[in-house]
Amino acid sequence: MVESPTSVQPGSPGADVASVARVAARIRENVERAITGKTEVVTSALVVLFAEGHLLLEDVPGVGKTMLSKALARSIDSSVRRIQFTPDLLPSDVTGVSIYNQSTREFEFRPGGVFANLVIGDEINRASPKTQSALLECMEERQVTVDSVTYHLEAPFMVIATQNPVEMEGTYPLPEAQRDRFMARVSIGYPVPAAEIAMLGAHASLNPLDDLEPVTDGTEIRKLCGIVTQVHVSEAVQRYAVALVAATRESPEVLLGASPRATLHLVRAAKAYAALRERDFVLPDDVRALVQPVLAHRILPSAEAAVGGRASASILEAIAERVPVPDPRG
Repeated sequence: MVESPTSVQPGSPGADVASVARVAARIRENVERAITGKTEVVTSALVVLFAEGHLLLEDVPGVGKTMLSKALARSIDSSVRRIQFTPDLLPSDVTGVSIYNQSTREFEFRPGGVFANLVIGDEINRASPKTQSALLECMEERQVTVDSVTYHLEAPFMVIATQNPVEMEGTYPLPEAQRDRFMARVSIGYPVPAAEIAMLGAHASLNPLDDLEPVTDGTEIRKLCGIVTQVHVSEAVQRYAVALVAATRESPEVLLGASPRATLHLVRAAKAYAALRERDFVLPDDVRALVQPVLAHRILPSAEAAVGGRASASILEAIAERVPVPDPRG
């Protein structure tokens, strides 16, 4: 039987999900001083942050992908590094390199750009696939191995990468393994006319990032991420998440379905989504709301679906409509 919301016990006594919602609200308000009219996009970024995932921002140039990344980074008092992905960027620029020190006659490790709490990978698909793949280990295992020595990355650790659509000139499509490590992919989209007019007045003479001050720090984010992990997920909701992902593997319109990692990311993101709404339990609606951002970039439509103009988003919508939703009232 499906558990009702009133009967669900929190994963740990005293799990203070309200504090997650409060801090998220402060960060959202701060970020929206730089990015106006994109509350839903900012909320998606916060879900990924508190779920300890990585975010891929994909859209055409000039809509504020880098601005959103920087605003989120400036709202958290922690270490931040930006990596500008270019065709000549080397994997060692990302992970680091061992350099021989003439005075000590020993090799010294020079950390690369990933050694930070928040890493902004700007235009990630303008670098070669070899350089893109330098992020694989650090994104999944929170560590970097150089010359057989492993260096652990301090929590919280989040990669916020921006990319232009693959049809743009000078871009390389991200490898499937790389895409699968991003918890969510979000498109910012063009602003509504009112927001664009407000932007002209607010951004004409100054950079909105200059006035942003941190509203939290890495220590508090690490604590809140621990609270999110305690959010309760009933067996019925777990089965629902598994059924959604499994349906992508069975659909004749999908050449490559979502991986088991996608199921883990979907449930983890749903926990954060519930916590931002001050709930210590996950509803089926939380999982359903995250199907597009968490799964769309992980599936490959079949040749027939592509010829018929069926994109990943529409295929996923049809799949989600077919999968029965459990009743949270039991």
